[in-house]
Amino acid sequence: MLHEYPQSLLIVDDHPLFRKGVRYLVNMVPGFTIIGEASNGQEGIDLAQTLAPDMILLDLHMKDMSGIDVLKVIKASGLDCRVVMLTVSDQTEDLVAALRAGADGYLLKEMEPEDLVDKLAEAAAGQIILTERMVNVLAHAMRNDSNQPKTRSEAGLTDQEQRILELVASGKSNKLVARELNIAEGTVKVHVKHLLRKLNLRSRLEVVVWYAEQQK
Repeated sequence: MLHEYPQSLLIVDDHPLFRKGVRYLVNMVPGFTIIGEASNGQEGIDLAQTLAPDMILLDLHMKDMSGIDVLKVIKASGLDCRVVMLTVSDQTEDLVAALRAGADGYLLKEMEPEDLVDKLAEAAAGQIILTERMVNVLAHAMRNDSNQPKTRSEAGLTDQEQRILELVASGKSNKLVARELNIAEGTVKVHVKHLLRKLNLRSRLEVVVWYAEQQK
């Protein structure tokens, strides 16, 4: 349930009507509070640093600076918040760029309102989120990458790395993985870094999709 994960949200989008729609939708959901809105990238960065929200809903294409550039600044600043891209773009290059810049999710604006709420609840619970359509887009891009190991054994994963792979693939954050395995969060981060290197991947979301492809 959403109320189990109280979340403060910042919306960064240069379309006033869309911001109004998201605010209206989110305000109807117990547990979520919109604490700020930004109409451009720089304002979004400034508000993120001032308000320290739990989650940022970030548009990809804005006039002053791209959502990818905003995302990179936010991630580099060390802010402890989840950043979910909310965009009209279903282009592979935009998805991959966002994931490799550290996005915690990638959702399409065309989603049904109830689906958006469900995905935000998953993000609030520490999961990494993609719409099913974008999972398929990413999977197709990864299948065409000849440098990707096709199996766990080919990747040479240790037993602990395989356990962490399964937990990350289920959408769990480093904090939740650490709790599950009773190890330090810093240790999980090291293992995830090794995982990404061995699988020739650049983001946790790519790990989720790679793992799903192995189950087929």
